[in-house]
Amino acid sequence: MTEATAGRRTRLRLPALTPVAFRRSAYAALVALILVTVSGATVRLTGSGLGCENWPRCGDQFLPETGYHAFVEFGNRVVGFVVGLTTLGAAFVGWRARIPRGLMAATIGLPLLVLAQGILDGITVIFELHPLIVMGHFLLSLAAVALAVVVCVGAERLVRGGEAPSLERWVRLLAYGLVPLALALVVSGAFVTAAGPHSGGSDIRRLGNLLDAVYVHVRVTAVFGVAFLALVIALWRARESARTELTVAGVTLGLLLAQMAVGETQWRNHLPWWLVLIHVVLATGVWTGIVAIAALVRGPESGRRAALP
Repeated sequence: MTEATAGRRTRLRLPALTPVAFRRSAYAALVALILVTVSGATVRLTGSGLGCENWPRCGDQFLPETGYHAFVEFGNRVVGFVVGLTTLGAAFVGWRARIPRGLMAATIGLPLLVLAQGILDGITVIFELHPLIVMGHFLLSLAAVALAVVVCVGAERLVRGGEAPSLERWVRLLAYGLVPLALALVVSGAFVTAAGPHSGGSDIRRLGNLLDAVYVHVRVTAVFGVAFLALVIALWRARESARTELTVAGVTLGLLLAQMAVGETQWRNHLPWWLVLIHVVLATGVWTGIVAIAALVRGPESGRRAALP
């Protein structure tokens, strides 16, 4: 090997990155995924789902023509592209930071979920916003948010260290059980939207009966609220070792109360789309908080590092 060749190889070597850099990239990915969830909900609630009649182009050209719905739909696509770059960046930084293998696998899952969202987005347009496909797109967005939360918790533990709080087994199980309960809350709420006036557009058929969907959603909310209040009380009793978890639970409780107030207000005011959007934003926040609590009460991953090629 000549001296010049060795010098070129040295210059091409990528520098190792730190867990702090990975934590920043993980939070950036989480924020981006929440934003694309909200922008996707905005597309549906404003009836802009077919603002661009094909995918990935917008009509006969790549950029949208003049029109409110086209710009809303295309804006969501732009946000989705940024999310793809952000999640790929998090995976790259995690690889260079030599994070634990399980955490690395979760981080790689983020851009894969974004890719799946893009594919499902195209399928949604092809099937002219079928309510079940649109709902599946929203739930896939929430799955990506949940995975990003798990990645962020892992990144925090890499930087700060720390163990899971000392909690009784039933409290941990309750925290884990609240995740599927929160999912049931979100799914039942998605059915309400699919049955209501904001199912995607004036020509989009509604899914089911609005009153029946609201009936189910309200009762799921009641069950979830009781279970979550029990968890908050348990964390308060264990606050000496569960300060972070209690803080997250307190913020989530505030979001849940605000969401319930907005839900009641939007119903009494005949479901204005902007108020429904606020309800969706708060629901995303509650979902994020519940997943964060479940991830926090779980013990940290072993210190094995991802092997570099």
